[in-house]
Amino acid sequence: MGFFSAIFGNTDNSQLTEAVKNGAFLVDVRTPAEFAEGSVKGAVNIPLDKVEEQLSKFIVKKNIVVFCRSGNRSGQAKNILEQNGFQDVINGGTWQNVNQVVNQENKQV
Repeated sequence: MGFFSAIFGNTDNSQLTEAVKNGAFLVDVRTPAEFAEGSVKGAVNIPLDKVEEQLSKFIVKKNIVVFCRSGNRSGQAKNILEQNGFQDVINGGTWQNVNQVVNQENKQV
């Protein structure tokens, strides 16, 4: 994974697609107001500033996909989760990117 994709989200959606196929835990780390304006179907809203205090919500999840508006906050959320021992965390980048992958997978089902 390149430097920018590590920070701002994976531009190669194959890893993201595989995670979505396997029922990934989709987490929108934007603010509640941003989340209310639209997000990915089935996603939960855990704002970036609440991720660390809500780690218990991630404990039994195998694949975790975090995303936001630009990929910056989701990159920070990924780092927080990994620093707390979580593996299989993917920075999905923008919520629109994750939404596109989820919609493609739903069409194939």
